Amino acid sequence: MTHDPETYWNRYGEGVKDKEPTEPLTFGWTQYDGHGPGGELLEQPETALELGSGRGGNVAYLASKGVRATGVDISGVQCERARERYGHLPGAHFEQAEVCQYLAAAHVRWDAIYSVWGALWFTDPERLLPLVRRCLTPRGVLAFSNAPAVPGAYGVQGMYGSGFNGRRLWIYRWAYTPEDWDGILEQHGFVDVDARVLEAPDPENLGTLIVRARAPR
Repeated sequence: MTHDPETYWNRYGEGVKDKEPTEPLTFGWTQYDGHGPGGELLEQPETALELGSGRGGNVAYLASKGVRATGVDISGVQCERARERYGHLPGAHFEQAEVCQYLAAAHVRWDAIYSVWGALWFTDPERLLPLVRRCLTPRGVLAFSNAPAVPGAYGVQGMYGSGFNGRRLWIYRWAYTPEDWDGILEQHGFVDVDARVLEAPDPENLGTLIVRARAPR
């Protein structure tokens, strides 16, 4: 058995069907197109960093608005696809790296750091959050989204790849209630924390956990 996040996400990236880039570019936090807030959650940053940027659409949106936007993803497959699609946009940059290693080596700060169903869901917050806070400007915004926790199943969880077929490959993800996220972020020095579950367009369907906080002054 293998815990190999890079291989896992390369395999995932190879299996995702490419869609034509949308015009105009859009920014979304939820799994439902056109539902929920957009880039305004980040306010008006001059610089932004996405953790787990995938195909790069949100980075491209911010760059089109004049933001110096960087996406970091552990998958070389995803980074290459992002560069092919959006690398021509001034202000859009894509880096292949594990997010904690990338942040630990960073010598700059960002006005906004965010993750849309991305690396913040799949990285131990005890490792990641101190690095995020260090890399945010004073009062900088942290925002992220992912699926709400399964009731009663909180903390670190294992997840197999390949739909339970093929090579035995897994990763971990971290799931918490909005109330737990309030406490975790405040414990790591973040302020103005707002964590909630946004209902799906059809309330019978799965909603989206959206969390927003600030670095202190």
